[in-house]
Amino acid sequence: MDYTHLGRTGLSVSRLCLGTMNFGPETSEADSHAIMDSALEHGINFFDTANVYGWEKGEGITEKILGTWFAQGGGRREKTVLATKLYGDMGDWPNDGKLSALNIRRAADASLKRLQTDYIDLYQMHHIDRATPWEEVWEAFDVLRTQGKVLYFGSSNFAGWHLAKAQETARRRGSYGLVSEQSLYNLMARTVELEVLPAAQDYGLGVIPWSPLAGGLLGGALRKQREGNRRSSERVQAELEKNRAALEQWEDFCDELGEHPAHVGLAWLLHQPAVTAPIIGPRTAEQLDGTLRALEITLDAGALARLDAIFPGPGGAAPEAYAW
Repeated sequence: MDYTHLGRTGLSVSRLCLGTMNFGPETSEADSHAIMDSALEHGINFFDTANVYGWEKGEGITEKILGTWFAQGGGRREKTVLATKLYGDMGDWPNDGKLSALNIRRAADASLKRLQTDYIDLYQMHHIDRATPWEEVWEAFDVLRTQGKVLYFGSSNFAGWHLAKAQETARRRGSYGLVSEQSLYNLMARTVELEVLPAAQDYGLGVIPWSPLAGGLLGGALRKQREGNRRSSERVQAELEKNRAALEQWEDFCDELGEHPAHVGLAWLLHQPAVTAPIIGPRTAEQLDGTLRALEITLDAGALARLDAIFPGPGGAAPEAYAW
C-alpha cells in the first residue's frame, strides 16, 4: 500500500479511502466487519463514514457498525484513521442538524458514542451551512480539539470560495483550519478543477474524491448492460444513454489497456496532483480485493491525453479555463 500525507498535515493515510456508506443498507454487519478487516490487511488505514449513513434518521446505523468493529479490539481503532461527518438532520427537532455550535457539540458526542471511541481523527462538515457564521463554527471546533475529541477538521461539497472563507476565518482566530475537502470528482464530473482543487492546493488541503466511478457509470456499465448484469435506476439509465458515446470510447480504451474500467477510473484520479485518496465503496471483500489493482496502473502522458479527449474537463483552472 502507498501512503501520503493528508494535505499539509503530518498524518499518513493510504492512497485509497474505504467508504462505508453501504454498510447497513447494502452490506450486513458481519460482511462489513469482514471488509474492514480485509482493508487493514491490505494496508488501507483511512476509513470514511457519516452520522447520517444508514439512512434511518437519527439511528447512525453505519457508525454503529464501525463501533462494534472497533470494540472487537485487536488494534482496529489504533490502526484506523477515522473520518466521519456532521450536517444532515439526525432528528425532526430544531438544531438536530447543520453547523450551529449546539449541534456541533451534540453531533460529535453522539458520533463518539456510536463509534465506541473517544476521539475522531477527521471531523468533516458534510455541506456548507450558509446560516451559521464561521466564527461560531471555528469556536465550537476549537473546543472539540481542546477537549481531545477531534484531531483534524475537513469539509465536503464546498465551493472554492467557501474554502477560502473558512481558512481566512481560522487564520484570524489562530486556528489550524481545514486539512481536507471531500468533493464529487471523477472523469465525468470535473467541475472542481476550476476553483476547488486550486484553492485546496493553495491552502494545503488534501482532496478526497467521492463517487470516483460516477455512480458505476465508469465501472464497465455498458459491458454489464450487455451481459444483463446491471440493474439501474431510471436516473442512472438516463445518464448512461446520455453519455453512451463517451462510455463506449471509454470502455474500448480500457480494453486496449487490458484493464477493468473501474480500476482505470481510480488510477486516473490517483494521477491528479491534488488528490489524496479516492473513496472506494466495496459491497463485498472480493470487490475490495479487485480495487487494489488501481494502485498498480500507470497512465502515461498519451493515455491521460486520450482520457481528456473522451471526457473533456472544464479546460483547467479558473479564470484561464473560460477567459485568459
